[in-house]
Amino acid sequence: MAQARKIVMYIVVVFVLYTIITSPARAAQLVQIGFEGISSAAKGIGQFMSQLVK
Repeated sequence: MAQARKIVMYIVVVFVLYTIITSPARAAQLVQIGFEGISSAAKGIGQFMSQLVK
């Protein structure tokens, strides 16, 4: 199982590096979308917690 996990991680790293090298603008756009999603999730959790306190 650990061997399969190492192989999958290696493939993911190679894919990410390939994407960054071949299309840096698209890679940056994907990272920005990811961070926007994380930010939206954090805002939602913050609003939920605020409503619990009230």
